[in-house]
Amino acid sequence: MDTIITIGRQFGSGGREIGEKVAEQLGIKCYDKELLTRAAKESGFCEEMLANHDERPTNSFLYNLVMDTYSFGYNASSFVDMPISQKVFLAQFDTIKKIAGEGPCIIVGRCADYALSEFGNSLHLFIYADEAVRIRRISKKYEVNENKAKDMILKKDKQRQSYYNYYSSKKWGRADSYDLCINSGVLGVQGTVKLICQYVQDFEESRK
Repeated sequence: MDTIITIGRQFGSGGREIGEKVAEQLGIKCYDKELLTRAAKESGFCEEMLANHDERPTNSFLYNLVMDTYSFGYNASSFVDMPISQKVFLAQFDTIKKIAGEGPCIIVGRCADYALSEFGNSLHLFIYADEAVRIRRISKKYEVNENKAKDMILKKDKQRQSYYNYYSSKKWGRADSYDLCINSGVLGVQGTVKLICQYVQDFEESRK
């Protein structure tokens, strides 16, 4: 097996748990928060700084203005002038490519599908679920009431969407941005894991 799997996910859809279980089934590594630790080591940023900017876009109007004039190729002098959130993004971007170059794995979130768009051996998935399913899941996981869970979902999804749409040339959560979108509420976590494993197996067969 040599497939790299990236997973975008709505908050509360179980995307991370599904990624971990698929990795377990396939005998490969799953990177989520581990990506930050690795990016911190390789970039020289402290991990706390990376965590603070993790999947969070900048809100500065001035920054957006400056970024519109930036090309994504960066040299030493432009890198020095870059806002910290852009440096953090590039550090993660480089780490994602390195990890993918080391062999099959699963990478959760962080525009990994965009970073690996030129990797022919990559599959890009998006996990979503109905709001009621996600509210139940978040309420249980974080021991909060339904209203609080709904607020958390709205905030987190908005963050992820802004981050993805800002740095990627595609739209977060839209079917044509991914190879496969799955409603995890239909089959449940285990059923979704089974479906993905089958999909990966068929993908590998098709590439032989």
